[in-house]
Amino acid sequence: MTFSIVAHCPRTGQFGVALSSSSPAVAARCAHARAGVGAVATQNVTDPRLGPIGLDLLARGHDTAATVAALEAVSGDHAPWRQVTAIDFAGQAAFSGARALGRNGHCLGPHAVAAGNMLASDHVLPAMLAAFAADPAADLAERLICALEAALDAGGEEGPVHSAGLLVVARQPWPLVDLRVDWADDAPIGQLRALWALYRPQMHDYVTRALDPQAAPSYGVPGDL
Repeated sequence: MTFSIVAHCPRTGQFGVALSSSSPAVAARCAHARAGVGAVATQNVTDPRLGPIGLDLLARGHDTAATVAALEAVSGDHAPWRQVTAIDFAGQAAFSGARALGRNGHCLGPHAVAAGNMLASDHVLPAMLAAFAADPAADLAERLICALEAALDAGGEEGPVHSAGLLVVARQPWPLVDLRVDWADDAPIGQLRALWALYRPQMHDYVTRALDPQAAPSYGVPGDL
C-alpha cells in the first residue's frame, strides 16, 4: 500500500520524507520529521503515534537502531503489522514486521532508507535509493521526489497509487516544505512534482516572511506596496 524514503542531506542538515500510497492522505499519517533531530516514517498498517515517539527518542540521544527497536517494542503484539524507518545525523535503521503486506521490505543506503509493501517488484526500493543518490548537490526535496518517480518507473505498487507527500525540515521548528496530494484518481506523484515546481522558488521567502517581514519580497497581491 505504501512506498517511502526518509533521508538526510549532510550538506544542508535537512531531513525529509517522501512517500506514496494507494490509500488517501498518506503523508498525514506516515511522515514525521523534526529540524535538528531526524525523520521517521511509519507505514503498512500504520500507527501514527510511532512517529512522534521516535522523534522524541532521537532527540533524547537514542541512535536510530535503538529508536527503531524501541518502536518495535512499544508496538507490542501489533509489531508484526508495522513498518518503521528512522534517520538522524549519524545513521539510519528500519523494521519491517512479519505481517507487512505483499512483497515488502526496506533498504538502507547512504543518508537514506527506502521501505515499501505491496511492491510490484524487488527493484523498487533499490531504484529509489539510486535516484536519491544521483545528484547530492540538488535540493533534498528534489532528490526525494526523484526517488518517488524512480519507484514508479520500477513498478511501484501492485496497484495504482492515489496519494503522495513530501516533508522537509531545515533550521526552523516548522517544515521548510510540506506538500501533499491527498487523493488523485491518477498520477499523484506527478501532481506532487507540479506542486514542488510551484513552491520551490518561494520556499525560502516564506521563512523570511516569518523571521523578518520587512526584508521579505513582495507578496504580489492587490494592495501590496
